[in-house]
Amino acid sequence: MTKLKMHTPDLVAENVARIAALFPGCVTEAKDETTGKLTRKIDFDQLRQELSDHIVDGPRERYHLDWPGKRDALLAANAPISKTLRPYREESVDFDTTKNLFIEGDNLDALKLLQETYLGRIKLAYIDPPYNTGNDFVYRDNFSEETASYVARTHQRDEDGARLVANTNANGRFHSLWLSMLYPRLRLIRNLLSDDGVVLISIDDNEVHNLRKMCDEVFGAESFLCEFVWKCRQFTDARAIENVSTDHEYIVCYSKGGNVSLRGVPRDESKYSNPDNDSRGPWMSRSILGLATRDQRPNLHYAIKDPATGWEFEPPETTGWRYSRERMTDLIAQRCILFPKERTGRPREKKFRADLKSEFTSFPTVID
Repeated sequence: MTKLKMHTPDLVAENVARIAALFPGCVTEAKDETTGKLTRKIDFDQLRQELSDHIVDGPRERYHLDWPGKRDALLAANAPISKTLRPYREESVDFDTTKNLFIEGDNLDALKLLQETYLGRIKLAYIDPPYNTGNDFVYRDNFSEETASYVARTHQRDEDGARLVANTNANGRFHSLWLSMLYPRLRLIRNLLSDDGVVLISIDDNEVHNLRKMCDEVFGAESFLCEFVWKCRQFTDARAIENVSTDHEYIVCYSKGGNVSLRGVPRDESKYSNPDNDSRGPWMSRSILGLATRDQRPNLHYAIKDPATGWEFEPPETTGWRYSRERMTDLIAQRCILFPKERTGRPREKKFRADLKSEFTSFPTVID
């Protein structure tokens, strides 16, 4: 049988779609004052500006991240709950002596239950939230509606009677619901972090921009440490419709406060040796080339002379030297510059192991 349509077209929605095609920046997520539902709406102030050759009157501009439901999300973070953690000894290993704790349940509830015991004591929090791709994020549509009305209206519910709806791209609340889900959890995580604690958050291109703005608000923009790029795909995606293989995801890193440093990775000790029995101990050879062109840093483009041979060496036009002329003169006097045995070679620097201030070195933000 052919399924008949039992409703007329939504002309308003079609008109919104037409305007979105012409002026995508004029379409936003907002609450319908009549139905109370969150849908795509036209920002008429922005549309007036798009169609005007002068500045039009409208809401006062300010730099912030806002979305429908943000105040509700803040209330969700601060609201108390009447729950507790219940131990499962029969499913545990070394329950009385273990240093590990595994909690099963709603993570918002769990974060609230941890506030008293672990407030300000967590060194590292790592979360892997839904990426909001349209298939991985299912949310509770209404916490206050009675179970009976859910059944009557949708016949979709979970074991607690809460309606489950996939957050697809067709949903006007696509970004707002995701932000409202994550916002209270990030606020509670910040409470748990120690003063030198950090949070690491896995994410992809769908919401990384919103995540960064939300973390700037929760942790402070000055607490941003880095955004790792994780190369998560080993082979090129030949199925990509756009003929662009997205081979990476991100791990966003924020600290609880300022003056926080990641440890880094252990240095490669195999690079250090002492073939010339230098009294200063093991050393490694490293480049003394810089990053600035002659136009950018003319003071780093000069000739240096080998005291033993009299040969002069110039840096490439595109790089220059790492050090100023004065600093380079000091290094040559201290026998810290290695001159080549051929005029076609390039001088390098002796970097002594004893001069290093840390046992660790920085690791790159690109992770294989």
